[in-house]
Amino acid sequence: MMTLAEQQASGLPRMIRGTVVTQRRRCGKPNCHCADGQVLHESTVLSYSEAGRSRTVMLEPDEIATVRAATARYRAALAKIEREGNTGLQALRARRAAGRSGR
Repeated sequence: MMTLAEQQASGLPRMIRGTVVTQRRRCGKPNCHCADGQVLHESTVLSYSEAGRSRTVMLEPDEIATVRAATARYRAALAKIEREGNTGLQALRARRAAGRSGR
């Protein structure tokens, strides 16, 4: 796995929204080994949603681990924001409930 300095030098972002997945599919050539559907072509991609549509970005083999780590950092940051937001909501609701019971 790349260090943060190596990652910044490579131009890859620290956080990326999406999921790294392996796609398996036929190429469409009638004489290819994938034509029978048994052994399909594989490619690793970043899958993400944009304007309600699924999009993908093909990943180079040397990018996969770094992009996967960046998506994990994104999910961790999002989970932290959700926890903090829920804590704030609970505090507001508790304050409102305390204000009502004191009337």
